[in-house]
Amino acid sequence: MTTPDNGSGQGSAAAAAPGETQNALLTANAASRPGLLSTLLITAGAAVITGTYLWVLATQPATLGADLGHTTLGVMMGYLLGAVLIAAGTLPRVPRSVLALMPVMIALNTAAGQIVGTMTPIPLYLDSLGTVIIGVLAGPAAGALTGILTNVVWGLTINPTVLAFTAGAAFIGAAAGWAARLGGFRRIWWAVIAGALAGVPTGLISAPVAAFLFGGGLGVGTGGVVAALQGAGMSMLGAATVQGLGSDVADKALIFAAAFLVIAALPSRLLSRFPYTQHSAPRRYQRGAPHPRPADASASSH
Repeated sequence: MTTPDNGSGQGSAAAAAPGETQNALLTANAASRPGLLSTLLITAGAAVITGTYLWVLATQPATLGADLGHTTLGVMMGYLLGAVLIAAGTLPRVPRSVLALMPVMIALNTAAGQIVGTMTPIPLYLDSLGTVIIGVLAGPAAGALTGILTNVVWGLTINPTVLAFTAGAAFIGAAAGWAARLGGFRRIWWAVIAGALAGVPTGLISAPVAAFLFGGGLGVGTGGVVAALQGAGMSMLGAATVQGLGSDVADKALIFAAAFLVIAALPSRLLSRFPYTQHSAPRRYQRGAPHPRPADASASSH
């Protein structure tokens, strides 16, 4: 004779839950540990991109972006190889929900950067909002990958000159993840400060490329700032550096703030699907008191 199951099933669930929960946690922790191969691939990809960047600075190829000659193709292949290696190392760490977002964020970066960075007199770029959002939601590796893929796709389809700035695009994605890890996106002013700080090395990375390869600036606004500074007596590299620092600090502060607002508008149930929200979720749930943790939920309901 078969005994019917208890309607609630609480007794058997309570008995099985501890062991099952522990096994599930151990499995999840083991699966989430970054493997040595993954780390090596990401490191190799970063090395290839850095090497390509240094080669561009050392050789200062005047034809980069002007045509699809050997120099431009070489730079494309270097950054593309670096992107492939980082992608191979990053993909096991990136959840499917983030991978589904990447094409949208790459399109957002490309559209904003092409319009604002190259067609308007505003001395800003606004080409990394999608990169920062991915970095905040999924961490430094995913953010760097989004920045790299943005410049590779953008460079191969519309504007080859942006390929030379791939190192800076990768850095800003990683910086967004690092800032999120430190809690830099829990308040909008923290996000603004984090973006401004991230803009300093980004400007220093891009300034030699802008000065040596493209005469100081590519866009209408940034090129105008460089020309004005040169007219005041500064050297090309000095003018490009001052322009890069000023534009990048302001640009990244605005973008980090915009990313904060976008993430703050997302429902908490959606944010919980992304791995970095424990670090980066804005404290919008509160009005003077912290949002209750799951462990506190039962206590607060009585």
